[in-house]
Amino acid sequence: MSYPLVRDLAAADAPVRVPVAVTCRVLGFSKQAYYRWLAKPISDRGLADAYLTNAAVDAHRDDPAFGYRFIADELAANGHVVSERRVWRLCSQQRLFSVFSKKAGPARRPGPPVHDDLVARRFTAAEPNRLWLTDLTEHRASEGKLYLCAVKDVYSNRIVGYSISHRMKASLAVAALRMAIRRRGCPTGTIVHSDRGSQFRATRYVRALANNGLIGSMGRIGACADNAAMESFFSLLQNNVLDTRRWETREDLRLAIVTWIERTYHRRRRQRTLGKLTPIQFETLYQPATATAAA
Repeated sequence: MSYPLVRDLAAADAPVRVPVAVTCRVLGFSKQAYYRWLAKPISDRGLADAYLTNAAVDAHRDDPAFGYRFIADELAANGHVVSERRVWRLCSQQRLFSVFSKKAGPARRPGPPVHDDLVARRFTAAEPNRLWLTDLTEHRASEGKLYLCAVKDVYSNRIVGYSISHRMKASLAVAALRMAIRRRGCPTGTIVHSDRGSQFRATRYVRALANNGLIGSMGRIGACADNAAMESFFSLLQNNVLDTRRWETREDLRLAIVTWIERTYHRRRRQRTLGKLTPIQFETLYQPATATAAA
């Protein structure tokens, strides 16, 4: 990047004109290298790196959980032919690290909210699809971790959407949200409350809310009570499924989670807050149209 300096010092209108040969000798490179650059200031490699960097920045903006390996996968899926080593170099130059990376520096606090807190710990709703809560949890099987994102309707405590994956990405939260939207008949004006996790601040998740007429809400930093009603569901899941045995495969654990949600939690587990009814019974009794649409 010293070549522009050589050009500026040799310019006719420079305050003190310095010959090209002198500047090149002082800076330690040849005149031939300078003139090659002058004939073509931007190399093909540099131009390709610029395009790849822009694509990497876009991928990381959409999902801050992406490290360079996931970004390399995204670039390959979009038709770019590039090695992981090159992606690592470009990401390092732009400081594009996964929010979960231990090498990105000291522990980071959650990022700024993209929504106001519209709930203020008032976990009640007079009718379905007024307030949904969402959060993520993880559990380890012998072959690796499995992540669950769930969406709960506060009205009946029903899990109206969920997604399970071995990767904790924004797409996990988006998939759970889309499932909830389909099951509840594409409601509009629903408040969807979450914590400040990177998945819920990602561009694609915020866009999914806006495109479907939903309203985002976020709790405060380090205040677990701001999403306590969702944490209570995960506590039940932990005690009744996750901690009951050692899980060998992710598939075994995934089937156990789905079975417990759909068969036990929804249809067998009575809740005192619902008048000792299950979520399905409560919706069938008080909102039969909603229960039918969500079945």
